[in-house]
Amino acid sequence: MYQTMTKKAAITVQKKDFNQGGFYVVVVVKTEDEACGGGLPYYPLNPDTPIEHGDRQKTLEVLVSPAISRTTYVGGMMFCLGVFLSFYIFALLIYCLEQWRRNKKEAGLLHSVGALNDETASLLGKSAIAQKYDGCGYGSLTDNSLVGSPDDCTDSPVSSAEASYSYTEKSLENLVSRPRLESLSSVEEDDYDTLTDIESDKNVIRTKKFLCVSDLARKDKRVMRKKYQIYFWNISTIAVFYALPVIQLVITYQTVVNVTGNQDICYYNFRCAHPLGSLSAFNNILSNLGYIMLGLLFLIIVLQRELSYNRNRMYTRGHLEECGIPKHFGLFYAMGTALMMEGLLSACYHVCPNYTNFQFDTSFMYMIAGLCMLKLYQKRHPDINASAYSAYACLAIVIFFSVLGVVFGKGNTIFWIVFSVIHIVFTLVLSTQLYYVGRWRLDSGIIRRILQVLYTDCVRQCSPPMYVDRMVLLVMGNIINWSLAAYGLIERPNDFASYLLAIGICNLLLYFAFYIIMKLRSGERILPAPLLCILCTSVVWGFALFFFFQGLSTWQKTPAESREHNRECILLGFFDDHDIWHFLSSIAMFGSFLVLLYLDDDLDEVERDKIYVF
Repeated sequence: MYQTMTKKAAITVQKKDFNQGGFYVVVVVKTEDEACGGGLPYYPLNPDTPIEHGDRQKTLEVLVSPAISRTTYVGGMMFCLGVFLSFYIFALLIYCLEQWRRNKKEAGLLHSVGALNDETASLLGKSAIAQKYDGCGYGSLTDNSLVGSPDDCTDSPVSSAEASYSYTEKSLENLVSRPRLESLSSVEEDDYDTLTDIESDKNVIRTKKFLCVSDLARKDKRVMRKKYQIYFWNISTIAVFYALPVIQLVITYQTVVNVTGNQDICYYNFRCAHPLGSLSAFNNILSNLGYIMLGLLFLIIVLQRELSYNRNRMYTRGHLEECGIPKHFGLFYAMGTALMMEGLLSACYHVCPNYTNFQFDTSFMYMIAGLCMLKLYQKRHPDINASAYSAYACLAIVIFFSVLGVVFGKGNTIFWIVFSVIHIVFTLVLSTQLYYVGRWRLDSGIIRRILQVLYTDCVRQCSPPMYVDRMVLLVMGNIINWSLAAYGLIERPNDFASYLLAIGICNLLLYFAFYIIMKLRSGERILPAPLLCILCTSVVWGFALFFFFQGLSTWQKTPAESREHNRECILLGFFDDHDIWHFLSSIAMFGSFLVLLYLDDDLDEVERDKIYVF
């Protein structure tokens, strides 16, 4: 086992690798500094000319200390598992509390309905009621058309309790069977536009100065539900085909390290790298468990919320259909799956961290940022949001550029010019699409339409923008993206994957801030639960970023220079700063997803023609 060093280094020796009862520590001086990041020395051709560097000496201190105990290993594993299991317990307690409150509320409602029925019966007389009402819809809260045909009536008098039970059973049977028949109907994704020429044209609707959600939630609900479910199935397929080669590759990397003993291949924090079996840094892999567990918990929460929504929709029939933000859960399922895959691929990256496989750690971060922006946009624009195919195609292009940046981006002027031009053009195209609410089209007449708009709005009458709020957001977005493009072109950072991720995060934060501001400006409010999530998540993100920027290793330098940043474990003698980043960032992402899930709960009872689009 060997590695290069300048000032400090560390190697963890396992007993299974040295079964002869001991081992040697050998220090070999390199003949050139190039292996450790220095330049090649200049040796003059004239042997009489003295060498500028002169004689160099280095004093070394070799310290051999015992590795951590089995108890520390077990304690670290139990701590990691216990932290994230506590979220499951907390979620279960909240669910039980909500169920208890709902049952108590329903019991109170049934009690008030029963008291009303008893009071009515006492006023009219039971005998008169029995003769006048022959059992059909007695005690019901809605019209008798929900119960059935008059053939279901009987001549025998029934009590109010029996009649209410009969109504409930029959109406539930009808309401349960109806969605089942709908689900069996043949619906294609292309059949989503249900507007008729008699009502209005969608282009006319979208040109209104103040759009409401009802204007952009007019398509068939069954088709839209299936359209957004494709997000989940596509990302699941992508995850399988992406993860399997990655796992195979990192296992090969780890095998090469173990067989050759060359520890310059992988950039660990060697001063806090605890091996387990064939894995050189098990603690860095274990700390990614939070992404997987919290992603699974988020999927469970979304499933429970969808089931609750469907159950309430059956009881209230058409009431929920025209109130609140349209409930589509496909993107939420895709976000939870992306969070789990981020944990798996981050663990794969930390099997052997280096510059060639860093893209594995960031690929699904792009996915998460893109899906969050799509979800924010979908809340107010359900009918015109991007389809799963076009969204994942754009994300695939992002990952493609990430690969090109890793391979060709280092100091390549042509690559940075091409990327910056594409970045700016894509920003302009997307801005135009968002400003005109999906009515703008990229075709052969695009240049003619652009010139016509410029002449009409800027030269002929110089009219102000019709959608001021949208224009402010897009102008700020273009300023930020153009600045990032200029920074990349001038500085040309070596870590292109992180630069690309920073672009996505900046745009996501800008859009989220705009959404919150516009929500408050529209007279809406943020309920205590999402507000608490926003505050707690912001604090956790702050601490997470602090530990992220500690920089315990860097593959942008030589392995020897990277080891100068290595530091000891700071948590339980088992986890380092980067492990804490994994813990906190997984919690922060989970909290951010909850914010998106609960952000618009205050609109559940508000009619859609009173909810503004922004």
